[in-house]
Amino acid sequence: MNFKAEIEKWLGEQAVIEVPTNLAHGDYSTNLALTSGKKAGDLVAELEQTKPEFIEKITVAGPGFINFFLKPEFVLGEVKRLVVGPTSSALGGLRGANNIKVLFEYTDPNPFKEFHIGHLMSNAIGETLARLTETTGAEVKRACYQGDVGLHVAKALWGKQKGEVTWGEAYVAGSKAYEESETAKQEIVALNKKVYEKSDPALNELYEQGKKETLAEFEKIYAKLGTKFDFYFFESEMAIPGVKIVEEFLVKGLFEKSDGAVVFRGEKFNSQLHTRVYVTAQGLPTYEAKELGLHFTKAKVYPFDASVVITANEQDGVFLVGLEALRQIDPELAAKTKHLSHGMLRLPTGKMSSRTGKVITAEALIEEAKSKLTEKTTDPEIQEQVAIAAIKYSILRQAPGRDIIFDFDKSLSFEGDSGPYLQYTRARAHSVLEKFTDAARVTLPQGSTLKTQDSRSHLSVELKLIHFPEVVARAAQEFAPQHLVTYLTELASAFNAFYAQNQIVGSEEEDYRLTLTRAVEKVLTTGLNLLAIPVLDRM
Repeated sequence: MNFKAEIEKWLGEQAVIEVPTNLAHGDYSTNLALTSGKKAGDLVAELEQTKPEFIEKITVAGPGFINFFLKPEFVLGEVKRLVVGPTSSALGGLRGANNIKVLFEYTDPNPFKEFHIGHLMSNAIGETLARLTETTGAEVKRACYQGDVGLHVAKALWGKQKGEVTWGEAYVAGSKAYEESETAKQEIVALNKKVYEKSDPALNELYEQGKKETLAEFEKIYAKLGTKFDFYFFESEMAIPGVKIVEEFLVKGLFEKSDGAVVFRGEKFNSQLHTRVYVTAQGLPTYEAKELGLHFTKAKVYPFDASVVITANEQDGVFLVGLEALRQIDPELAAKTKHLSHGMLRLPTGKMSSRTGKVITAEALIEEAKSKLTEKTTDPEIQEQVAIAAIKYSILRQAPGRDIIFDFDKSLSFEGDSGPYLQYTRARAHSVLEKFTDAARVTLPQGSTLKTQDSRSHLSVELKLIHFPEVVARAAQEFAPQHLVTYLTELASAFNAFYAQNQIVGSEEEDYRLTLTRAVEKVLTTGLNLLAIPVLDRM
């Protein structure tokens, strides 16, 4: 049961419900007395007449705050439901978006370049948001949009023609030559035009080879990260529909000619926007034109109710202008499209740059993290899964939008605020339960010491467990995975304290404590899966 949602229904939309940090202040609280203008005592008297059956008592705290205490038997009932129900029951039957179709686009690496830690960040956020949205009952599809044409491709092809071994090295060599040599720059520009025109058979063959090889490497990384895309879109495929739309609305006056190029003057519609080029003076579509074609192509391939695009915040300006252009062309489609941006993932050494060759690849970051785990485990598979947990947790623990400094020591710690800590706690709970294969043994006794208010200090794990559905609902609604990360860390801390202070096996309350342990295991398992963090039975 989502107790918070039930209390909100009871009190009405005007009530703001919070969870007190101090258990002595109740399980939930509201400032309704302040917002309603009624005296707190009078309001409590009214509420006592209509309170739901799961509310034990209602008290006044301070000037205008009202606290609600749950009946222990309902708390324990929720714990039992977590144990005996299917895995999905841990979510409390979250629904609300049935028959809604949502398309998430994220990661978006470019063939011919390295899969860097910026793509890793987009993937972690996008995959988690997709999984959270699925808990609401929505039909979710995943899409990846990849730039297989453009100057970066021409630079990589130029580098390969000059003898570079890997496509990453080829791109770096081409980028350097493009900046330093006018001759090389013109050669690369000519290659770019040939790629679009497909006029050179030998170049076409090299292009197809590079695309195939780099996409295959991406798939290996997706498998490690737990992502499987439903749709792949490519810039080369979006050029024709994008240019067609631009040409149509050039005639209608939305786009303009400027020095041989076709532009959209965003400032005409919003003073905060600026002018963007959609077709160059050479007649080639820009990223903006192809993005325009992508919006319509996605809607045709998968008629969605909402399209969520996740990119680095460096693309904010492009998307603000692009969405305004889309709004002028198709207001309904624009209203269905949401752009979410994130900051950069950095190491203490500074920002990555694929142009300068200082790119930090996802593989390199994972391998570096693995190498620092050798003292804790010699199993290479566990090393990799712990490394991925550490990286994803660091990305998801704060609100998307800000830059993140990845600290190896803190992120790889098996204690405290880290992904490995969650994995370790879940593995600890699993190891306790592994000795007990008879599920019938795990039951709730009729009597419990938790029936008095004096025992509330022992309710931290139980009360933390029952908040899981509402935390997931909030994280999904707000597109804010950090709420789930914080919750799971607090639950892990509460359970580890319980584990340290209480004998589980062989105690007088063995059955109850095993029940609690199983509930913790299930919630941590479900939560880690929502974060796309690997679940480990041993560490």
